[in-house]
Amino acid sequence: MNTIKSVTSNHLSQLTSVRSEIRHIDPKNNFGDVDLLAQIGYKQELKRHYSTLQVFGIAFSIMGLLPSISSTINTGLEAGSAGLVWGWFLACIFIFSTGTSLSFLGSSMPTSGGLYYYTNYYSPQCIRVPLSFMVGCSNSLGLIGGSCAITYGLSTEILSAVSIARDGNFDITPARCYGIYVGAFVLNMIIASLTTKHCAKLQSISIVVNVVLVLIFIIAVPIGVSKHHNFNSGSYIFTKFENSRNYSMSWSFALSWMPAIWTIGSFDSPIHCSEEAKNAQKSIPVGILGSIGACWVLGWIVVIVCALCIKNGNVEAVLASNSGNALAQICADSLGKGFAVAMMSLIAFGQFLMAISIMIALSRQVWSFARDDGLPLVSNIVKYVNPKVQVPINATFFSGILGIILGLLVLIGPAGSGALFSLGIASNTMSFLIPIIASMTSGRKRFVNGPFWLGKYSWIINFVTVCWLSYTIVLCMFPDNVPVTRESMNYTAVINPAVWIISLIYYYVWGYKSYTGPKSNLDDLEGVSVYNVDEVLDNKY
Repeated sequence: MNTIKSVTSNHLSQLTSVRSEIRHIDPKNNFGDVDLLAQIGYKQELKRHYSTLQVFGIAFSIMGLLPSISSTINTGLEAGSAGLVWGWFLACIFIFSTGTSLSFLGSSMPTSGGLYYYTNYYSPQCIRVPLSFMVGCSNSLGLIGGSCAITYGLSTEILSAVSIARDGNFDITPARCYGIYVGAFVLNMIIASLTTKHCAKLQSISIVVNVVLVLIFIIAVPIGVSKHHNFNSGSYIFTKFENSRNYSMSWSFALSWMPAIWTIGSFDSPIHCSEEAKNAQKSIPVGILGSIGACWVLGWIVVIVCALCIKNGNVEAVLASNSGNALAQICADSLGKGFAVAMMSLIAFGQFLMAISIMIALSRQVWSFARDDGLPLVSNIVKYVNPKVQVPINATFFSGILGIILGLLVLIGPAGSGALFSLGIASNTMSFLIPIIASMTSGRKRFVNGPFWLGKYSWIINFVTVCWLSYTIVLCMFPDNVPVTRESMNYTAVINPAVWIISLIYYYVWGYKSYTGPKSNLDDLEGVSVYNVDEVLDNKY
């Protein structure tokens, strides 16, 4: 069956009562995905090449387990080895709950603009459009922040390897970090603009690379430790709490959940790539929950190995390493300089694959938001997709340029780079929270579950998720230490609320003229709000 290029009146007449029909689409027929997307209100513009494994791969690659732990392990170790180990495990329980709640939404209505689309569809009529606009802005900013943080982590890992190779006689300056950062972003934009078929294959490669990295680490580092120094005891790993912050021990432990929260993030990426996925209603839950579950287990093993192999159990020493990276120091103490440089180089390669994957997800979110005229002034340019290539190249380069500009925060120093990490968490968390609340409350009667649904337990899971996300927004805005100085300030507490407030002000002052919520781009329904597309179809045909 040929791909739909336009939707005829005869076909439109069959696309009525969209939400109640979603669950009946034939999951084995690729046309079912196209048909379902038309029922949601959009025509197929991108190619569907992502298998279920590759949908899992894009989320798993963005999480990039070992590279992400390398970028964030210092935060976890500031509560000691037990703070790192238990912070990871406990945070993952609630992260998995969040992924389950998003899977309910993605399985019901898979579309690239997922989170702001769901907000528009389930929120009360009087506020659905401004809330949708705010979520679209927040989710875009969150993915840009995640892309920036991953790319910054890549630059620090490269420089850490150089520092180890030169025995610490190398200055890791903000300017050097930003130079590598910009170069990496340019490469990311180019590679993410490849055809969907090539990007899908890249996810398969990324799965292998990330799993191999974990296996090398958990095998090689303990072997190296056995030759150079003693292992730490089980009581040290699981019960040794230390406080390197000026907060109380309990709050310091709470902040040490952040490595897991940041690492296992951007798991909305399968939703954003759903218009390129085969059997999207089922592949989205597998992609989200499979990636979270894999990182939960494998990540816990990695942080246990880290705690096991800290030389003489001296957390302060690895935190004060000249390389600026505790994992790099653990590798150097365990494997020696040569092997440590090789290990950090492999980790940097894995981080590079992460950066490409999140650029792909980010570009799809930005493209879908522009498709609905959500980007001020540039929507018409950003939403264009060449029908021959069927890849949102304009959205990819637009996203990359924004990332390069936002990355100027790196030049501020630790406070600026820290803001990049927290920025992605706060923005995405708010973007998760609003549609989940809306689907539970005002949109409960409109919600029609997809193939992935857990019956009465679903509402319990959603409630737990809402509580967790509300707490996480507050948590990620705290500075890592007190008293707060220019260097230790967490600028997320300023940037994120400003974006939320400014986006609402902009909407009410000017944005309402162009953004009226998600719009259908079906040929016969061009510009019709997807909020009413099923009613329009019923009335028109």
